[in-house]
Amino acid sequence: MIEMRTRFLSKLTNGEVEEYLSRNDIIYVPVGVTETHGAMPLDAETVVAEALALKMAEETDGLVLHNLPYFFAGGTNCAKGTVQMSVKDGMNYLYQIAKSLLRQGFRRQVYVTCHAPAYLTVGPVIRDFFEETKCPILYIDMVKAADNKDLSFDFMETFNDICIGAYKVLGRLEDVPLNVAESNSVTYDVQSMLQGMAKNPANKLGKFALPSAAVGSYFDRPADHMATPLLTTPQEREKHADIGVKAIEEFIDHIDVKGIVETLREVDEYTQNDSLVKYDCIK
Repeated sequence: MIEMRTRFLSKLTNGEVEEYLSRNDIIYVPVGVTETHGAMPLDAETVVAEALALKMAEETDGLVLHNLPYFFAGGTNCAKGTVQMSVKDGMNYLYQIAKSLLRQGFRRQVYVTCHAPAYLTVGPVIRDFFEETKCPILYIDMVKAADNKDLSFDFMETFNDICIGAYKVLGRLEDVPLNVAESNSVTYDVQSMLQGMAKNPANKLGKFALPSAAVGSYFDRPADHMATPLLTTPQEREKHADIGVKAIEEFIDHIDVKGIVETLREVDEYTQNDSLVKYDCIK
């Protein structure tokens, strides 16, 4: 693996990007969200996506295009800190980014999320981009992919640790605050969160499609979105972070990132040399 000063595209010089593109064409795009997240910062799920993307880039000699925190949040508009972007506007913005990256030479693009409704934005971009450019790009949704792997941890039970661990991966662990008081936005009681969510009749309809796709609804209070662990000391925070880092690393190992990017190349070659050659109507 070639050592680089940084894997983050925006922190490189233009010359460094050109040198990279002379040998490789992989870029990871973590798509985030800014929304209420219990006692953790509003960018928690953005940070998880960025940490995953960084680990993947380190495994495969890739780059990371980060700083994409404003997309469709979902039902958390009840929180003053949530920044809501429409699905349509988020799709259009991300689509233009994908086209720009392809023009610059990044043929293998991997979009990474860890936010349940993110598929509403990213999925259509992946498909429409392929239809227009005939270049296959990939979407990895940790929420979905974790269900398909024989992992030693339960994703939902470990989710808060994963969030805290992601801050550590990015060197930002001190951004996770300590001794946050319970409030309308923060609960440390999972049962209280579940009871609050149960009051929303939309939950009866959510089973008929993927999350956030069956019916539109909002949370009644910010605290119903996420119960988080009570962190009172740096040592407690470090303990949760270490659990989360191990979970992230195990997930990365299990999905076989090197195999994924090689398969993405194979899909591209198959498309160009087989599908488009045989079926003139889809060119």
